[in-house]
Amino acid sequence: MCLCFSSLTLMPAPLLIGLVSISDRASAGAYEDKGLPGLTAWFTAALASTWTMEKRLIPDDQPVIERTLIELIDTVGCHLVLTTGGTGPASRDVTPEATLAIAHKVLPGFGEQMRQVSLQYVPTAILSRQMGVVRGRALVLNLPGQPKAIKETLDGVFPAVPYCLDLIGGPYVETHEEVCRAFRPKSAIREAGSKG
Repeated sequence: MCLCFSSLTLMPAPLLIGLVSISDRASAGAYEDKGLPGLTAWFTAALASTWTMEKRLIPDDQPVIERTLIELIDTVGCHLVLTTGGTGPASRDVTPEATLAIAHKVLPGFGEQMRQVSLQYVPTAILSRQMGVVRGRALVLNLPGQPKAIKETLDGVFPAVPYCLDLIGGPYVETHEEVCRAFRPKSAIREAGSKG
């Protein structure tokens, strides 16, 4: 028996993004969370590829953060997880510790670049402990909590994210170049409409 698949069109897998806002007060309803709307707005403008999202609003609690990251990656299947908030030196800022605890690999360049980008705007960016890590086939990035800082940071580091996802086995992600131009080596660029 011969099975012919030539008439089938393979659609690329959509990017599944986990968005996690980490704040004691916002998760308790004391004030309106601004991190999740800021992230959603940026990705809506920047991504040309098909994508969906899973959102979580949780307190600054290391075990809760760890469980949430693991759930989004291992159970939900997110390819990219972004956190906002909890990256400073205060006692309740434990996002980097939780991120490191679930990591399989650390990518120091993301944290270095995020701080460099933020230092162009505020001298207190030097207090940030943001990081990037890989767990399985997912990339996790810690971002600031305010929409303006989220946009500035993503504008500065996201150009490297699509190729990182390629390398760890994630979907092929394309961007709207007028918002954010993804960088890939020439050998890794696929033609528009290519499969896989």
